[in-house]
Amino acid sequence: MIEVHQNKNDFEYDIHSLVRAFYPGVDVTVSCPEENAGQKAAGEEDQEECILRIMITYGDNEISIYLEEPYGDHQESSGKDAARKGNIALGQDFDRAETKNALKQLLYDLLSAYTGQKLPWGNLTGIRPTKIPMGLLEKGWKNTEIAAYMRDKYRCSSEKAALGIMIANRERHLLKEFDYARGYSLYVGIPFCPSICLYCSFSSSPISVWKDRVDEYLDALEKEIVYGGGAYRDKILDTVYIGGGTPTTLEPYQMDRLLTLLEQNFDYSHVKEFTVEAGRPDSITKEKLEVLKEHGISRISINPQTMNQKTLDLIGRKHTVRETADAFRLARELGFDNINMDLIVGLPGEEKPEVEHTMQEVMAMGPDSITVHSLAVKRAARLSMFKDEYKELTFTNNLEIMDMTSRYAALGGLSPYYLYRQKNMAGNLENVGYARTGKAGLYNILMMEEKQSILALGAGASTKIVYPDGRIERVENVKDIKNYVERIDEMIDRKRSRL
Repeated sequence: MIEVHQNKNDFEYDIHSLVRAFYPGVDVTVSCPEENAGQKAAGEEDQEECILRIMITYGDNEISIYLEEPYGDHQESSGKDAARKGNIALGQDFDRAETKNALKQLLYDLLSAYTGQKLPWGNLTGIRPTKIPMGLLEKGWKNTEIAAYMRDKYRCSSEKAALGIMIANRERHLLKEFDYARGYSLYVGIPFCPSICLYCSFSSSPISVWKDRVDEYLDALEKEIVYGGGAYRDKILDTVYIGGGTPTTLEPYQMDRLLTLLEQNFDYSHVKEFTVEAGRPDSITKEKLEVLKEHGISRISINPQTMNQKTLDLIGRKHTVRETADAFRLARELGFDNINMDLIVGLPGEEKPEVEHTMQEVMAMGPDSITVHSLAVKRAARLSMFKDEYKELTFTNNLEIMDMTSRYAALGGLSPYYLYRQKNMAGNLENVGYARTGKAGLYNILMMEEKQSILALGAGASTKIVYPDGRIERVENVKDIKNYVERIDEMIDRKRSRL
């Protein structure tokens, strides 16, 4: 355990995320003993397990941080000094954002010196690293100026700063024709999967449990579709994304019903991209793909995650490597010319040779885009909830592996266009989308950059309203499928009060 004590409660999320980045897998508590008087101090009953204590003091004009190892045996075994300390001055006119950045700079520098580590993304803890270079590009900064700024202010490595700037430039080019004031995107959630993967934290359910009630779910979704189409009838629909879960768990007649409902309630005349996440190869059939083709779906995703059968069996993917190749070939035969494939680096037991095998197999198929995800295990995943059961598993991701995936993408004619990060991500790295020219996933960029409103329908869907002044509001649907069906009128009322 690592204990962080502050003299006031502030910036807890950023502190927790940054400390965990240096100490993945270690429990971190952030508390203010003075403000929490009368409560048990963090780690009070488990002091023998505390390996590091961090004291943060906010003064009128500076922030001070003091690192100490609580027990002598840790000091002796590590060979480090018993404590490290530092402070950073605050300008008289520092706002909250500047204060937070100063805190993160000091904390990062101390932890970096203490552990001997440098994190690829420095002290950045947010999920959108491209937001910074994007904003500076829009102010007229040069690429070289932005790179120096990211290295100095955020301690980013030269490689990650360059990646963020490259992708920000490409995103600006791809999005230049969008009308953010009048335009919007549509997300439709299908919360069913053939089985639940070991690492998954999405609000999806096995299709076997709901197989006889899928039409009931579509009945509720129809009501929300009708409402959403009416509420946004004066706006321009730019992209559509049907995700999940696994949308292709729907039977062909159910998929046809859903796509027909959308066509009847939304104006497609300006739609630049329509994606259906076919996802799991074991859910894909010729009949389902024919329905998608008949409705003019322009982009699909077939997601193997890995091309190593041993790993597929371990993580609960009930399909074979052969089924992935067969599904891809079938989609090509039916005329789909924009196919994405999702991969995950950091899966249990996979080292560089296993990831390289996956890249070789996937790139041999010739996908139009791939998304390389760094595994992020969230609290809702079985892998996290039952960690004692899976404690023997090993998880490996590093710069060498991610650089290798980038080289294979480049050899296949794919360039990076989209980037985001998640909390608890293996190796403190990132997710990167690569695509051929003209095949980038536009919805992905719009969703991540938060420049356009997204109307989201279905269980667990989160509508995002982006206002002209940059303010963002969210309208959440309940995640539980049964609750969504029973409370569909409430879900619509939530939107009605905000849209």
